Amino acid sequence: MAPVSDPSSFSSLSKCATKHLNLIYHVDFDRHVLKGKVALTVEVLEDKFASLTLDSKDLKIFKVSANGQAVQFALGTKHKFKGSPLEITLPFELSRGQHVIVEIEYETSPSATALQWLTPKQTAGKKHPYLFSQCQAIHCRTMVPCQDTPSVKHTYYAQVSVPRELVALMSALRDGQEPDPSDSNRVIYRFRQEIGPRSRVWSEKEYVDEAAFEFSETETMLKTAESLAGPYVWGQYDLLVLPPSFPYGGMENPCLTFVTPTVLAGDRSLAGVIAHEISHSWTGNLVTNRTWEHSWSVRHTEYADQIMQKRRFLVKDPVFYDMTPVTNEVFLCRLNEGHTEPLPLSHVKKMQEVYQLNSVKNTEVRFRWLRICVRAHWEEAVPLALKMATEQGRMKFTRPLFREVYNFSKYSDEAVKTFKEHRAALHPVTAMMVAKDLKIDG
Repeated sequence: MAPVSDPSSFSSLSKCATKHLNLIYHVDFDRHVLKGKVALTVEVLEDKFASLTLDSKDLKIFKVSANGQAVQFALGTKHKFKGSPLEITLPFELSRGQHVIVEIEYETSPSATALQWLTPKQTAGKKHPYLFSQCQAIHCRTMVPCQDTPSVKHTYYAQVSVPRELVALMSALRDGQEPDPSDSNRVIYRFRQEIGPRSRVWSEKEYVDEAAFEFSETETMLKTAESLAGPYVWGQYDLLVLPPSFPYGGMENPCLTFVTPTVLAGDRSLAGVIAHEISHSWTGNLVTNRTWEHSWSVRHTEYADQIMQKRRFLVKDPVFYDMTPVTNEVFLCRLNEGHTEPLPLSHVKKMQEVYQLNSVKNTEVRFRWLRICVRAHWEEAVPLALKMATEQGRMKFTRPLFREVYNFSKYSDEAVKTFKEHRAALHPVTAMMVAKDLKIDG
């Protein structure tokens, strides 16, 4: 087999492979940093092995040891998007097949692109801060030094210390909780609501009941997926409803799928996103692309998703569903795609009069409707479009809405002004992409 090479990674892929990772995190909400200690169990793939390189980006490295011995380390030249290689020199040589435990004490940067820190005002409850991570594709190196490539898959164990009024969740099975022995004000508290034998929904308490209803068919989807693809190997399939600034519809972390609250339509009309994320438990998490050059995962997942949806509805009939949200979504989508020229403003106003689309809760319908309105230069729709672009941060909605308002020349400056006012509340990746869309430097 040819040596593994990944152009997005500095790490020593041909020399060694991480087999296990032990993480200890202290979440500092005041400074917006993670104070961490990681122990990587590394398998050696060559003889006379005496050094290795890990991926890192904007990390403060305090100390590195190998098998308990202090070692020399250095951060290489910083690359714009790949970060800085963490070059570690061992005080001994190892042979192929041997293992070494590399321990690193470090701290993340407040600007780590994998992390979004939310103030209490940015949450549903308005009382406590919030933190979530989003590592795909190459952002994991901003929260832990590692071999940040899909070519390397390994087990991990983690301990996370948070203020006692908060809850810590990770893409792993839970292994209990205890007071932080170093700080009596720090402990992990959890709440949950069962929605199936393998699934729980987690969220701020304001979303729990709504999310439990919306995702109550999760177990049916899991069983359907297993009938198509084989046993679900991850044990637990939990759902975490994140704050509105989460930039994606969903993200299939093992054991814990992240979901945007924009799919809480109240009628399960958008719950199909869960079928898509469940499919990634096989195509993506179980079988993984070798590098980010091989981005086949979504195609296979879409296929499995479509088959699963068909199988699911065959089982569910003869129940009658109100298809109005889906009909509206498809209709508006066709209007957006089929007209190179905007619809006449009189037509758009008549559609509002007849269908009352401004009051629709379904985000897919509302998004498409507002794009049509702004393209038709209906000025009353501009504040509605900017409101939707900023009250949530899903890139699928936020970027196109900002672009539509920006392209309405009379309101270009308003689009830029609104973005700058809300930039800090957006996920770093979303903010970067919208800034490019609006031709803003820096």
